Amino acid sequence: MKKTATEKKLKGVDGVELFMSQSLVDRPKAAIVIVHGICEHSGRYDYVVSRFNDRGYSVYRYDLRGHGRSGGDRAFAQDYELFIDDTDRVVKTAQQENPGTPLFMLGHSMGGFLTAAYGIKHPDRLSGQVLSGAAVILLPAVKGLESFDYNAQARNPIPNSLSNVISRDPKVVQAYADDPLVLKEFTTKLMGEIFIRGGQWIMQNMGDYRYPCSILHGGADQIVPPDAAQYFHDHIASKDKQVKIYEGLFHEILNEPERDTVLQDICKWIDARV
Repeated sequence: MKKTATEKKLKGVDGVELFMSQSLVDRPKAAIVIVHGICEHSGRYDYVVSRFNDRGYSVYRYDLRGHGRSGGDRAFAQDYELFIDDTDRVVKTAQQENPGTPLFMLGHSMGGFLTAAYGIKHPDRLSGQVLSGAAVILLPAVKGLESFDYNAQARNPIPNSLSNVISRDPKVVQAYADDPLVLKEFTTKLMGEIFIRGGQWIMQNMGDYRYPCSILHGGADQIVPPDAAQYFHDHIASKDKQVKIYEGLFHEILNEPERDTVLQDICKWIDARV
């Protein structure tokens, strides 16, 4: 199977330059857009992409604004909807380059929130979505902060203290800590836009979500509680939906020792829908 990898820059709606990479195969049976989580970047998904390519899927991934090699203020969010608009630019690129090919989206953590929000706002763009450790509820860490004026402290830094709870694999933890493109802190404004304002919005609107979806979560996730997956499953309007909790796995189920099992489950789910 012939594979080609290219990198390009896309313009976000307000002119911010987004870094995007394409890992393409000949005659793909599907294309997948990957949306990464807070403080990380799309380069951390190389293994996932290689497995998807082997399965016959072309993959599009990009660095969120303010993350990785994309432009924009580091770990800052003027409005969470800009992230969703950016994602739509990537989706439209994938559609234009793969006419008639089923298109799916995989979102992890904050990227899972953006994926679900994208599904509510754009119900007719995709063939389905896969959510990994998705922040699709108001997280316990921000409960009680619903009326907090995060704009008053917009640029105050919050340390990124996630490294030790992302995976049970010490090599993954060390690589994350050593990665120069992984952000060491994020802003109060990003926290507020995504996890307070965005969290409230998605809980109020998830009844309008109708995509075929596979909702996957680590049973020992200490960042986003596994209950979030079940709650989303139970409150969306999708007819074709499944939830799967992987007992004992931490937050980054795609970076756990059992990742091949998770990826096999994702590929089987997609194959059944192409």
